[in-house]
Amino acid sequence: MSNKELLDSIKKLREMTGVGFNDCKIALDETKGDLEKSIEFLRKKGIAKASKKMSRTASEGLALLKEKDGKIALIEINSETDFVAKNEDFIKFCKELSELNFSSVGNLSKLNEAIMANGIKVKENLVSLIAKIGEKIIIRRANFFDNSRGENFFYVHSATEKGIGKIISVVKIDGISKGKNEDIGPKIAMHIAASNPLAIDKDEIDKSIVDKELEIIKEEIKSSGKPDEMVEKISKGKISKFLNDNSLLNQMWIMDPKKKVSEILKERSIQKKIKILEFVRYKVGEGV
Repeated sequence: MSNKELLDSIKKLREMTGVGFNDCKIALDETKGDLEKSIEFLRKKGIAKASKKMSRTASEGLALLKEKDGKIALIEINSETDFVAKNEDFIKFCKELSELNFSSVGNLSKLNEAIMANGIKVKENLVSLIAKIGEKIIIRRANFFDNSRGENFFYVHSATEKGIGKIISVVKIDGISKGKNEDIGPKIAMHIAASNPLAIDKDEIDKSIVDKELEIIKEEIKSSGKPDEMVEKISKGKISKFLNDNSLLNQMWIMDPKKKVSEILKERSIQKKIKILEFVRYKVGEGV
């Protein structure tokens, strides 16, 4: 790694962790320049704390939502820069893809083969747009929520146009009574957009994520000088907090931080128990 590459990596690592120059350099040296491993190294040393700000967001673009007859289709299309994300040709392309994604029920294979307004397939128009704009463009992911089993609700954060933004969440809920408690649906979608849960309940969080977090927690406690007999006890409390903070039903309700989401759902249930069936949250570029 050249001096310039090292300095650029140190700058990125500092932005992602808030850690000082020297510690970032040591971490990069230890991990041979791997940013993700450097973050893990710093956390294990107790230098960098777990933070959602550390999630790498290396791409720009748009998230788009199409809703019709209670059904919802969601798609994310990435570009390299925000400048391109504001380009008229890119936006026009994304809007048409959003419509086609609804017809393709969130199936990217079908979407790529779909015919656009100019009579050419999506995948071929994508190649042409990349050549014209001069940036890599990716149709990253798509979802579809049908109108069976409950009702769908959504929230678009800081929408630039109807159904277009950088953060979009969709949630399917059972137990809503028309005209009585249906206002809770958009509020839950807003909560999801703001709080970014990993799963509906604690036992649904991916085991590999939990195991990795527990490993980091234990290493962090050890590096702080705590005796071995204390490591297990403290780590149990910390992983319990992690599970609560990242499971929707156990998160504190953003509109009343003294209550959990599960308590709010219980309070708002009328004829039948309100139950969250599924959800998805898109933040443009997150995890790329």
